[in-house]
This record gives sequence, C-alpha cells and structure tokens, in this order.
Amino acid sequence: MNRQQKETVIKNINSQFNGAKASFLVAYKGLSVAQLHDLRKQLHKVEGAFKVSKARLMKIAAKDIAGMDEFKNLFKNQVGLVFVKNEVPSVAKAIVEFEKSNENFSIISGFFESKIMAKADIETIASLPSRDVLLAILAGTIQAPIACLARVLNKIAEKEA
Repeated sequence: MNRQQKETVIKNINSQFNGAKASFLVAYKGLSVAQLHDLRKQLHKVEGAFKVSKARLMKIAAKDIAGMDEFKNLFKNQVGLVFVKNEVPSVAKAIVEFEKSNENFSIISGFFESKIMAKADIETIASLPSRDVLLAILAGTIQAPIACLARVLNKIAEKEA
C-alpha cells in the first residue's frame, strides 16, 4: 500500500468516526470470507458498517477525536471497527448475536458519546428495545391515565342514562 492509499484509508476511517453515533471494536481473526460477508449483510440491515484496516492506520485516524485516547490504545492485532449510523441498540444487538454464533468473533470495546464502553455495557445496550418500541411504550404510558378517565366517565354516563 503506497502513501496516497494509506492517506485515503485514514481519511475514510476518520470521517466514519466523525459521522458515527457509536463505534465498536471487534476481533475477527479466524472468520472466513463468507462469515465476514454475512456480518456485513446483517450490519447493513441495521444501518451499521464494518471496516477493516491496519491497526496503525486506525490509530492515526482516531488521534484527533476527543476522548478517543484510551479507545485507540486497544487497536492491536487483527481488529475491525463497526460504525453505527443511526440506532446504537440495533447494531449492538446484531454484533452480540453474531458473536454468539461465531466463536472466532469477539467484541472488545466500544466508543459511545465520547466514552469507552466495556463488553458488558455493549451487551446491556443490545438488550434494550428498539426506538420504535420505546416510543410505543411511552405513548401507552402517557395515554393510560386519560383512557382510564374516559372509561370512568363513560360508566358514569351509562348509569345516568
């Protein structure tokens, strides 16, 4: 890889870091090409992206990002980055499920809201319901007292009639 190609990779990874809501560091050593393709397909469905590069180039790409010092120190050996474009829980859920079905794949760490996340934190985020489900729960909670009041008023109206 020549210097210009390395600079292009660094710019690409840096723009991915800056545009992502979160990023996860994963080890993929021992996965076949078909398994990596399957991972990319699953991540694409939930608006995530898996990028692989030399660890040294990833460190250079992450050097100007705030709070990234501890995270970039984990860029060792054969690791890849999963970038989240929209919903963090859905991408976290996808990589946690992929890890369960592939023993050569492991989650190392994550970077979310300028903070480092441990593997346990990522598994906790993966267990959260999707945004749509949370909004439905919130709407039901807000609607419940009003619906109860309407039923009570309806019962009173039925008794008087």
